[in-house]
Amino acid sequence: MYRRNIFHILLPLALCLGVFTTYHLFVKDLSPATPEAPAPVVDSAPSPSIPIVSQAPARPTDEELKQARAIDPAVIPDTPSSQLLEAVRDEIERKNFTVAERRLANLPPSLLSDAKAKPYIAILWNNLGLEQERIDGTKASVKAFKKAAALDSANPVIQLNLAHAYWELRDPALNQDFLTALTSLAPNEPFPHLAMADLLYDQDHLTEAAAHLAEATERAGKDPRVQSYLAAVTAKVRHTDAVESRMHARNSAHFMVKYDGAEDHGTWTTVLEILEEAYRDIGQRFSHFPAKPIVVVLHTKDTFQSATGSPAWADGLYDPVLGRIQIPTQGATTDTQWLTHVLRHEYVHALLHDRLEGQITSLPVWLNEGLAMQLAGDPWPDLDQAMPNGGSVIHLKYLEGGWGQLPQNAATLAYLEANSATHYLIERFGMSRVAELLNAFKAKATVATALQDKIFLSYDQFHQQWLDTFLHKHS
Repeated sequence: MYRRNIFHILLPLALCLGVFTTYHLFVKDLSPATPEAPAPVVDSAPSPSIPIVSQAPARPTDEELKQARAIDPAVIPDTPSSQLLEAVRDEIERKNFTVAERRLANLPPSLLSDAKAKPYIAILWNNLGLEQERIDGTKASVKAFKKAAALDSANPVIQLNLAHAYWELRDPALNQDFLTALTSLAPNEPFPHLAMADLLYDQDHLTEAAAHLAEATERAGKDPRVQSYLAAVTAKVRHTDAVESRMHARNSAHFMVKYDGAEDHGTWTTVLEILEEAYRDIGQRFSHFPAKPIVVVLHTKDTFQSATGSPAWADGLYDPVLGRIQIPTQGATTDTQWLTHVLRHEYVHALLHDRLEGQITSLPVWLNEGLAMQLAGDPWPDLDQAMPNGGSVIHLKYLEGGWGQLPQNAATLAYLEANSATHYLIERFGMSRVAELLNAFKAKATVATALQDKIFLSYDQFHQQWLDTFLHKHS
């Protein structure tokens, strides 16, 4: 999320930190003490020019969406090689997976062509894949699932397990042809429709995506998390489709820009040039480039808030559900510097979402925003400039989740803290260690666990070392 630099407003505000005394349960002094109670939401009307962080609906867990299943291998087909198949089955049951995989890979061609044996061999590969996934993750299992699916293309359980593996790995093999066949093979399963919707809104086919989300919802049963997620995403897709259906679009190598209003080739050209420069510059600094084109939507002032659901003080946002950068065009044609900062900032958010392969909710917002500010080169003041006489800060633990309900002054401080703490993290440990942290968040590690494992500091130790550095600057 990008917010305007309002340092001219912030500095006198920061110099009068008494305004934060009403938030005594929410903020943390520059002392080692750590608040014990969760930070409350302060009821205060935000002022213009301060944005929020766009939050995705609470996605169901992999287990809730996945429902990968083993198949009972008890009944061994009556073939001349039944003892060989039984031996492989027993190795899987004994957890001797390396031996089982080697024996499966070395089965004689005559057995693989046996009409009775092939479906059973497929079951063995499927069950081996599930065990490999349980121990070493999806990447370790996809080979076994592919073997199983090739041997029995009509088994819906096997094909679903392969589809789930492709989906988690973002494998291009999970294409429309594969999913169309899967919806016919498993007509009562919600997952093929959810995956198809995912694919379609990546391709900007929002009407078709909404139809498949409706099919997924109908088949999702009574699981409240899945139902809630599907309902939220369906509403977002339909609303986005209604808003964007009247827009014009232009493409570059790595972006699609949609524009609300009359065609404005000058604006399109400027926006695409800024984005392509961000693609090259930030991608090189971050050592990552998006796997697919990113959609950027330029809204008029009147439609930005209604289209995005953001409050009046938002300047732009990245929507992690539909993978869109959304900004208002007010000032875009007259203030190229502002436009550049907004687009670069939101592009970093898009890049982080792609880098974490959708696990963006694992990334604390303070680091998400801090990296966007640092990598985009946002012209924000340092925290010590804004607070030259010390004062109070919000503990980073309280800045992990969404900032949408923060009042203006607390949100301002949150952005400055994110910028300062992330700058310290990069300066002290380097971008390579930041990349390791991102890998940990991609694997769904907590912030405390990621910090301990990758920079060998507890959360409180990192927080205090950052504060000590801040204090030292003006001691």
